[in-house]
Amino acid sequence: MGRTEKSRSDAGFCGRPCAGRGQGRGGGPAIGLLAAIGLALPAQALAAPPPAGHPPEIHPITRAEPRLARDGPFGPGTVIALARALAQAPYAPPPATVPDSLAKLTYDQYRDIRFRPSETIWAHPSRGFHLQLLPPGYLFTSGVELALVKDGRAKHLAYRPDLFTAGKLVPAPLPAEDVGFSGFRLLYPLNDRRHFDEVAVFQGASYFRSLGRDQEYGLSARGLAVKVGHPSGEEFPAFRAFWIEEPKPRSAAVTVHALLDSPSVAGAYRFEIHPGRDTVMLVEAVLFPRVALAEAGLAPGTSMFMFAPSERGGVDDFRPQVHDSDGLLVVNGRGEHLWRPLANPTRLQISAFADQGPRGFGLVQRDRDPDHYQDLESRFERRPSLWVEPAGDWGEGEVVLTEIPSDAEIHDNVVAFWHPRRPIPAGGELRFAYRLAWGDEPSAERELLRVVGTAVGRADVKAPTPVRRFVVDYAPGRQACDGACAAPTAVVTASAGKVHDVVVSDNPLTHGYRVTFILDPEKAELSELRLELELGGSRCAEVWLYRWTKR
Repeated sequence: MGRTEKSRSDAGFCGRPCAGRGQGRGGGPAIGLLAAIGLALPAQALAAPPPAGHPPEIHPITRAEPRLARDGPFGPGTVIALARALAQAPYAPPPATVPDSLAKLTYDQYRDIRFRPSETIWAHPSRGFHLQLLPPGYLFTSGVELALVKDGRAKHLAYRPDLFTAGKLVPAPLPAEDVGFSGFRLLYPLNDRRHFDEVAVFQGASYFRSLGRDQEYGLSARGLAVKVGHPSGEEFPAFRAFWIEEPKPRSAAVTVHALLDSPSVAGAYRFEIHPGRDTVMLVEAVLFPRVALAEAGLAPGTSMFMFAPSERGGVDDFRPQVHDSDGLLVVNGRGEHLWRPLANPTRLQISAFADQGPRGFGLVQRDRDPDHYQDLESRFERRPSLWVEPAGDWGEGEVVLTEIPSDAEIHDNVVAFWHPRRPIPAGGELRFAYRLAWGDEPSAERELLRVVGTAVGRADVKAPTPVRRFVVDYAPGRQACDGACAAPTAVVTASAGKVHDVVVSDNPLTHGYRVTFILDPEKAELSELRLELELGGSRCAEVWLYRWTKR
């Protein structure tokens, strides 16, 4: 069986120095994700272009006049036509429309600007969802345009200072002119029919985040990743405008359209959002590259991993583990279920899992025991997993996992996405669709024996040694060998070094199994490990993958 992971640990640090997460991981605006990106992030107002069949015009921007999302007819092809027109012209970066009084705000000052609840859109009468707007300022110094869509027509949403309150920390009055917005958030009675909870937020570059019932915000998704880990630096496409369809009364779904733009590519996105135990987003996208797009990452997820029992080298923290996600799960086109524990490496690591027709992948928070985190404030056990299910055949390519060294949990340092094998030609287009599920447990991981724990330590407890002992714990899945996995066989392979003393034993704590083995790396700096459990020649568990690196 061929290896599905290849090492690219010396690809050079990506141009994004671990996007900062700020302090907003508990439910406030998702601004912390971008604290270290160092680019102007979108923030202005929106409306709609001309009807289908007429080429959309792009007007010079002014403070009071929307450029992209203007009043007018709106249909399924409106944003696609606008994206195509953008791609046919040279890239023009969005202007910095936010005055210094907002652009120079600190994080705490920015957080002291709050949307007035009385201005909530769709609250009276209730449409099933509530919409609240996010102010410009701080990192968000370029306008994102917003518009509402009703009965086939778009209506530009204009900034007004009386939409917000400015607290004592804000040093100057809010500007009177239309300086736009930085994004928006959607609220829905997710946990209680009598209370509207924040269920999704779109803010900053092409970032957005959501969560399922009884959860708290954790990892984020992006519309598109470009040149992640590339020596020349990462490019951050940004949503420049949004069109939000007014839901029907008591609706259980809401639709958002977005226009994406960057130096390399323009694109149109449609998000159909269904909140619930798992909040599901049905995503449709069309990309129009300005240049040959060879380093595109589709359906990217971005998360944080600081340390876990298997990765505690040099950690001085009372908490046993700190992470928003603890593993990458992949179900490849051959039906293999691959589990790769995440790491906080000492240098940038990129892993690529080659595939054809992927069935699903995602960053997963599998450990749900609060005692394993001991953090009463962050509540990492409540962070959502994000599962990507491609719609249709995505062809040949690879699931790419990027792990960035980090010394603070305020930074997102893990990225996972699908990289198509064939570049998208300049002037061409790529249409694709997928399903995002934000929740406790991806449905894909419920069938086989699942990996629930990975621990690594020195093999000799009496003296220091480079030889490592690995402990991998499994718990039963819904159809784990029909209860017949009484004595599975463990098959362990290593790309470098020697593996020996492989032992499989019952684990009464997980009601599954524990596999232990020894890795002697010999002179290797890196070894790719693969562990399979087999019964009667058939695989009865997820395939465990691990990259050991010398520290």
